[in-house]
Amino acid sequence: MPAAPIHLVPIYLPNHTTVLAQLAPRLEQAFATSVVVRASRFDPEGAFDGSRGQYHATALLDLLLGEERDARVLGVAGVDLFIPILTYVFGEAQLEGTAAVVSTYRLDNAIYGLPKDDRLLLDRLTKEAVHELGHTFGLLHCRRSQCVMHSSTYAEDIDLKSARFCTSCDPMAGPGRK
Repeated sequence: MPAAPIHLVPIYLPNHTTVLAQLAPRLEQAFATSVVVRASRFDPEGAFDGSRGQYHATALLDLLLGEERDARVLGVAGVDLFIPILTYVFGEAQLEGTAAVVSTYRLDNAIYGLPKDDRLLLDRLTKEAVHELGHTFGLLHCRRSQCVMHSSTYAEDIDLKSARFCTSCDPMAGPGRK
């Protein structure tokens, strides 16, 4: 695990100062490295697909990669993300690369007509951020339902898993990668 910090970049994220200040120590603990919050240096509108009313996650990854090649960077968006073969995604990452993006949009209970729950939103965001950053370390989806690398299709799936890697997936453990 490199000692280089993880850069958090807000992308149309309401209350980004508070959200990222709460997320940063959780990521520091998960990856045993420092986390730096910084402003975006690009215009995310190039990733917007007007016909879908969503932002293309892969295009956001490309924008993140264009500005940060030597450090691991996580874009944290407050907008709805998609990839062409799926209706929506919670996030996307460059496998064994340096960039990942996650969205709070579908992690928020309010989108489903439920009462707002900031604690649950932060827990879900943490799990998805750790999951996507795990992909940047070369980790694939895990079959263990409690592992943070387990694939999630619905927000409720995220609630069922841990924010931690299982022993087989833990990038701190070294060669146990799948």
